[in-house]
Amino acid sequence: MSRYFLTCMIEMEKDVCRATFSIPFGIDHVHCYLLRSSTGGWTLVDTGLGSRDPKARWSPVLDELDAPVERIVVTHMHPDHVGGARDVAELTGAPVLQGREDHEQCRRAWGERNPELFVSYWVGHGMPEETVAGIVAESDRLIAAVHWVEHPDVLLEAGDDVDGWRVEILRGHADGHIVLLRDDVMIAGDTILDGITPAIGLYPNSRPDPLGDYLESLARIEELAPRVAYAGHRDPVHDPAGRARQIRAHHEERLDRAEAALDGAPRSAYDVSLALFQDALSTTLRRFATAESLTHLERLVGEGRARRVDGGYARTGS
Repeated sequence: MSRYFLTCMIEMEKDVCRATFSIPFGIDHVHCYLLRSSTGGWTLVDTGLGSRDPKARWSPVLDELDAPVERIVVTHMHPDHVGGARDVAELTGAPVLQGREDHEQCRRAWGERNPELFVSYWVGHGMPEETVAGIVAESDRLIAAVHWVEHPDVLLEAGDDVDGWRVEILRGHADGHIVLLRDDVMIAGDTILDGITPAIGLYPNSRPDPLGDYLESLARIEELAPRVAYAGHRDPVHDPAGRARQIRAHHEERLDRAEAALDGAPRSAYDVSLALFQDALSTTLRRFATAESLTHLERLVGEGRARRVDGGYARTGS
């Protein structure tokens, strides 16, 4: 996790700047946003991965600013968004704000790790033990780069005001994912992305129906219809309501494919992932694929189109 560089820092529009860092994942970058505050300073939204040398990582950003960072907001608890929160807080002295529900999930994921639960969960959903062993090893390496804040200064709720930006909870990609809204601008984290769909996975100790949650979030984005959503990866989304409709159609098609994969004997979530994601994948990406397949299978159960059985899932009526 020691390799990093600042890809670029650009002004997106008046009072909104974007800093982009490389990350060693399938998506090779993450965007952090700087919002001009009402007092002339800056609000930093998201913090990338944690670093062994935070000053070297963040000085190119902080030195370019014309005023101090006054607060740090975390949209969600995934490593590439919360990972550098403690680093930047220590460098700037700025308070950290995080969603109350998201911080609870963050604590469970990064502060109360349970390797036995982790292994039994994935093996129980059909993943080969050697693949699980690889995932555990990768997770052990990753945790060193997750410098989360154990006691945030402010725990946010839906409807809270952050220097003129309204907090909304848009669940799915993470249980307590928050976004910031002001006028017709959304600072969206990974709630909606351009060209790719946010990963929607079911994990231990998470809410039981992440896809159902996410479909509700997409409906909320359509209702809000912001002019632009500044996302955590890739380009800004310039028609968020239209993109939400596209993503909904994508998940409807994947639900149909997941149902079709239940073509006889009970199948595990891992088996279904091999049908839905047929390319050769790294252990990390196969975990994401299995988690996403599990999410779709559980939504099928909720819709009465599938049922849980010994060995996994079966189509209703089979």
